[in-house]
Amino acid sequence: GTIYTYLFFAAITSVLLLLPLFQSTFCRDKCNFPLVGLIKVDLILSYLIDSLTVGSSSGISSATPTEEMNGSGNLMDFLDEPFPDVGTYEDFHTIDWLREKSRDTDRHRKITSKSKESIWEFIKSLLDAWSGWVVMLLIGLLSGTLAGVIDLAVDWMTDLKEGICLSALWYSHEQCCWTSNETTFDDRDKCPEWLKWAELMTGHSEGAGAYLLNYFLYILWALFFSFLAVSLVRVFAPYACGSGIPEIKTILSGFIIRGYLGKWTLLIKTVTLVLAVSSGLSLGKEGPLVHVACCCGNLFCSLFSKYSKNEGKRREVLSAAAAAGVSVAFGAPIGGVLFSLEEVSYYFPLKTLWRSFFAALVAAFTLRSINPFGNNRLVLFYVEYHTPWYMAELVPFILLGVFGGLWGTLFIRANIAWCRRRKTTQLGKYPVLEVIVVTGITAILAYPNPYTRRSTSELISELFNDCGALESSQLCDYYNNPNMTRPVDDIPDRPAGPGVYTALWQLALALIFKIVITIFTFGMKIPSGLFIPSMAVGAIAGRIVGIAVEQMAYHHHDWIIFKNWCRPGADCVTPGLYAMVGAAACLGGVTRMTVSLVVIMFELTGGLEYIVPLMAAAVTSKWVADAFGKEGIYEAHIQLNGYPYLDQDEFTHRTLATDVMRPRRSEPPLAVLTQDSTTVEDVETLIKDTDYNGFPVVVSRESERLIGFVQRRDLTLAIKNARQKQDGVVSNSVVYFTEDAPQLAPNNPQPLKLRRILNLSPFTVTDHTPMETVPFSTHQIRLLGIITKKDVLRHMAQMMNQDPESIMFN
Repeated sequence: GTIYTYLFFAAITSVLLLLPLFQSTFCRDKCNFPLVGLIKVDLILSYLIDSLTVGSSSGISSATPTEEMNGSGNLMDFLDEPFPDVGTYEDFHTIDWLREKSRDTDRHRKITSKSKESIWEFIKSLLDAWSGWVVMLLIGLLSGTLAGVIDLAVDWMTDLKEGICLSALWYSHEQCCWTSNETTFDDRDKCPEWLKWAELMTGHSEGAGAYLLNYFLYILWALFFSFLAVSLVRVFAPYACGSGIPEIKTILSGFIIRGYLGKWTLLIKTVTLVLAVSSGLSLGKEGPLVHVACCCGNLFCSLFSKYSKNEGKRREVLSAAAAAGVSVAFGAPIGGVLFSLEEVSYYFPLKTLWRSFFAALVAAFTLRSINPFGNNRLVLFYVEYHTPWYMAELVPFILLGVFGGLWGTLFIRANIAWCRRRKTTQLGKYPVLEVIVVTGITAILAYPNPYTRRSTSELISELFNDCGALESSQLCDYYNNPNMTRPVDDIPDRPAGPGVYTALWQLALALIFKIVITIFTFGMKIPSGLFIPSMAVGAIAGRIVGIAVEQMAYHHHDWIIFKNWCRPGADCVTPGLYAMVGAAACLGGVTRMTVSLVVIMFELTGGLEYIVPLMAAAVTSKWVADAFGKEGIYEAHIQLNGYPYLDQDEFTHRTLATDVMRPRRSEPPLAVLTQDSTTVEDVETLIKDTDYNGFPVVVSRESERLIGFVQRRDLTLAIKNARQKQDGVVSNSVVYFTEDAPQLAPNNPQPLKLRRILNLSPFTVTDHTPMETVPFSTHQIRLLGIITKKDVLRHMAQMMNQDPESIMFN
């Protein structure tokens, strides 16, 4: 009987978990499940227990955000039950961090006090405490699974442009030849089961006709994939385009962008990311995977009232989700946590650090279980080097850092100029045509060069690899000594063969191609990451430098710079290490990452001894890039799009609050409400005639002594519900924000008390306070003006001789 009872509880719990997702995803407003709007995951257990013990089918009580903020009581005295949406924010508005923190503190205090009343309340408090870890577990599982599916799909669809596996259509080229019994080691990429399109259609695999047919079909497949991707984004989820990291940074800073982390965005971004990467465009999936993981985090936040009703708590979850995204993108859990802390997060308390690590760990474990690359690793380009680096090599490492900083500066300026031109000209009206044209040019120029024809991840993998005795790449075409008896992992430096010199010319052309085409690709209306293209540019440059240093050391080992550490017949230089350092330098130059970048690259190699070269290149790259401009690519796109993102250490001008606050002397007076003399009609007129987020409440217009601040959305909802549910509320009813009703004439209509929605402790400063602290400016408790994030950003733009109206959102 006990087993059946547990099975019954499990079945009921599963139904309650799936109903909200089913309704919100498929039914929208057409389905009517009575429990869906009432039950949240963190209250399921208490619902079942209360139903069994008390005999009630609706024994759930949940505090509204206003109740949590004020401790107890309903929103308004005349209401018997709270109404929804109070305390929430409108789209394209900024949250109140202090208010969200206060609400969570009150909620936690209420749960703690009630946990001492009964064992069931104690269990509910434990569920509340563990809900954060449950969310992290779910985020890690889903993001790891999606990353594995994306990797497998990209691998198959990339190879589909060149041929097909006859034994199993869903196999990639490598998987197809793995299963073949006729594959030889020398021709490991050739097997009877894998046929190129020309061979499948005409029966001929060689010759000009076969080459041209394969060329044509390669371009055709690329155009089809990119067209499908941009069409899906344009029709179903416009927010699914781009990298997503600039918007994630803005959202984590407190900005509201409805739908950007929604379920449709998650679905379309996952599908179109596969299509965009498979098309062969110069973009990566690593940045968009952060967006995908944050969508997963937002999805699971909606299941727990602790996070769905508090925007501040929601952003803690999103910070951890960003760490999980980088974890599955690079197979670097620690690097993912540091990336979230260094690059995207705005508010990152200690508990978020632990939960981010847990989410990244679960995501990496899930991806490792799927094993999408078949090498028991989390990434395609995992490498291990067996030769130490020497102090003299710091010189080329630092030079690669200089190259990375210069490349980052060039890319940011050129890409922003192109994106600005796209936004301000007719080009922006034809996103589908732009994607098709760029894809066509990319495919036409990429196919003849074997290093640009393959996927960028495979290119980086080959550039990172150390040349062992079993390598068949052109980059490993060295003249071998037939009398060599050394171990396989300790092959000495050798003279370069013709294949190496051919590869160098092809890599030089690939470098120019990648530099130019990436500028025009990043920012199009398809999912497009920047990590992999930037790493590819640096890896190509690094491999070229590495081969040059290797050959110099071999042919001129008696030079003073080589004499002390490179003897004849020794394995001195590892060109793959130079590729890795170059990749880190270029990625750092574009994104301005430092600590997280070094840790990510260290986790890729699995060796501690290469941290110093990576640090030297990353720091040099950042110094050089910062000399031309402090903004990374993501900050530049935030500014280009006009998002109200204010860096926490960004304000460097000596400015007082009175210089920034509104209104100015030439502007109309500040729109305020009085505590007990404003009518409902006055409030509705003020809301209609202005677009402010909220209004200060003062004692009277004569004294202008500040009482508090009321949100525009809360005010609108309160009046709307009062008109519906309270008799006697008319247009000339007096609205008061005090505890006691004002003295009114007997024939006056019933007044409306709105003290419950009033924030009694807004953050205030004096008019001579430096601008490091904002937002209400007072002088001897008299209200002078108000300062918003938008006002600060406009003032900063004006100080830097930029257009202050470029800040588009509130």
